[in-house]
Amino acid sequence: MTHLIATFFYAGHLRPAPGTWGSLAALPAAWVIYVLAGPWGLLAGVILSYGLGLWATGVETRGKADHDPSEIVIDEVCGQWIALLPLAFGAANNGVPITALWPGWIAAFVLFRLFDITKWGPIGWADRMHGPTGVMLDDVFAGVFAAIGVIALAALYHVVLI
Repeated sequence: MTHLIATFFYAGHLRPAPGTWGSLAALPAAWVIYVLAGPWGLLAGVILSYGLGLWATGVETRGKADHDPSEIVIDEVCGQWIALLPLAFGAANNGVPITALWPGWIAAFVLFRLFDITKWGPIGWADRMHGPTGVMLDDVFAGVFAAIGVIALAALYHVVLI
């Protein structure tokens, strides 16, 4: 069970770039959660994925030299869902389908991957923590930065271009 969770239904075994595959796998899953439970359901998914991710990552890495194996992508799922939260709440508040905000989906994905790969500031600090908390927390920070970027890009679009 922990391997299924940690690899997000084995998406982490896809090559190359398993973190990118994990982030991509998070997108349709986020859409399903949103359709079934709305933006609050996606927020609950973030919280649940973080908690389950901590547990599963701890079990999967216990006693191993590699504290963050590439096949563990539940952290990318959690962070990607955080990056999508502004879209979920924006779509719900404006009564539009979340798929209508497709440019935001692209921005959320690209920004999340950018922050996750470059590990600027507190993202890198969290990554250096080692252990399950560090594995999960760096992607939480990357997701928060990506969400802020999504909000900034949406504001720019709606204020400047429309």
